[in-house]
This record gives sequence, C-alpha cells and structure tokens, in this order.
Amino acid sequence: MTESPFDAGTEFDRQVATLIRLGYPNLAGLAEEQFTELVTPLRATAVAGAAELAPPTEARVPFLLVITRELVPVEARLGLTTLPGKRKPGFLDRHYAEGDLATFDPIKELEVPAGPAYLLFDVDRGEETLNLAPSAAMEVITAQDRLPLSIDEGLAFITLHPAALAKNRCFSLVGSRCGDKRVPALWISQGAPKLGWCWWGNPHTWLGSASARPERVGLD
Repeated sequence: MTESPFDAGTEFDRQVATLIRLGYPNLAGLAEEQFTELVTPLRATAVAGAAELAPPTEARVPFLLVITRELVPVEARLGLTTLPGKRKPGFLDRHYAEGDLATFDPIKELEVPAGPAYLLFDVDRGEETLNLAPSAAMEVITAQDRLPLSIDEGLAFITLHPAALAKNRCFSLVGSRCGDKRVPALWISQGAPKLGWCWWGNPHTWLGSASARPERVGLD
C-alpha cells in the first residue's frame, strides 16, 4: 500500500482544526469562525512555501502556524500541550519567577512579523546539536543559514506535532532571550511537556536547539 503524498493545504487545515479543538479561539476571545477567518490568509503561503519541502517526521516538519502571545498567552498555550498518548498538560518550570516569562522576547535576528499569527518553514528539533551548549548550537544553526526557534514557535511545534518532543530528543529555544544567560527550553518532566530554561554555555546530552528557515511570513 503506497503512502498518500503530502498535501500542504490539508496539513494547514489540520493545524487550524487542532488549534480550534484545543480551544484557542475561546482563549483569544473569538468565535471559531473568526479564528479561522483570521488565519486563513496564510493558507496559500503555506502551500507555496512547502512545495519543495519533505513531509513531516517526528524531528522535522515543513511548516508551522505560529500563534503569538499577542493573541493567546504563553502559559495558556503551554497548558494545552501533551505528550503523545498522554493527558497531563504541559507546565512552567518553578524557576521562572512571577512575571519572568514575559521578559523573554524573540531576538532581533528572527524579524518576527507583528500580529497574532505567522508561518514558519522547515522546522527541525535539532538532533544534530544534542550535547552542544546553546552558544555552540547557535554557531551551527547560523552556519546553515537557519535561525533558532522562539518560545511561541516551540509551543507551536509541540502543539501541532506532539511527537516532536521525545525522550532524549528535547530542545532549547535560543530565539527567545531576556538579556541574561538563560535560554528557554522544552523538555519532558513527570510525563508532560515542561517549559524551563538552561544556561547559554551549558550542554546537555538530551537537549538540542531547534531551528527553522530564516523567513517568517505574517498576515500583512
């Protein structure tokens, strides 16, 4: 039996349907129809941008529909993530002080589009950077003409493709920084996704650094 070819339009619709099922419209104060209408202008761009990219795997996906904290807060989105086949919701590491998370902004190199949603292409969880400190991983990523993921983008990755977060295959989000040496990261703890942070100069055998193509395409 031959596998069905990857269809980017169908995948975009699946991502939208997943976000609706999880309750994103309600969290954004929108009806489902309004939410769909908001993100639908990105569909044609997703289809065109994914035309020459490989179908999704656990480690790498052709594109993500990224919802930003302008529309839905980070902690609300984190609480809607789960591991494949599990029910325990994702949670924030206790080492984030109250109000701390809001200080982590996308680095200027990402040139994140303004607005509530955008597209990210050719997203990889960074297995080749396992056991590299984020500082070293950043050199690898930029040498490939790629850029690291932000917190919003990492949450989109594990929300829309939960299998991307796996044992010994977790990833830092070097694209979000707050001005010190902390680097946000997503890993598995107590059977659920956990948003924590590690140090810029510290490697971990189970932690890579996720990346994507440089271009991020917004609604405008």
